[in-house]
Amino acid sequence: MHDFQFFGGGWMMFFWWFLLIVLVIVLARPLFKTNQQESDKETPLEILKRRYADGEIDQEEFEKRKKDLM
Repeated sequence: MHDFQFFGGGWMMFFWWFLLIVLVIVLARPLFKTNQQESDKETPLEILKRRYADGEIDQEEFEKRKKDLM
């Protein structure tokens, strides 16, 4: 008869579990988002290679800029 009195009743138990799950998600989200943003960034050399592959710059310009980056 008094099974869930500590949590405030049967439905309150679901409320506390929901609140706990939301809190964990809110606190864990920045950790995963930071890792994702770092992996999405292109390095300057990758940008240079992409521009060369797309034909935006010629080989001479590519080599000159690559030398500057190194």
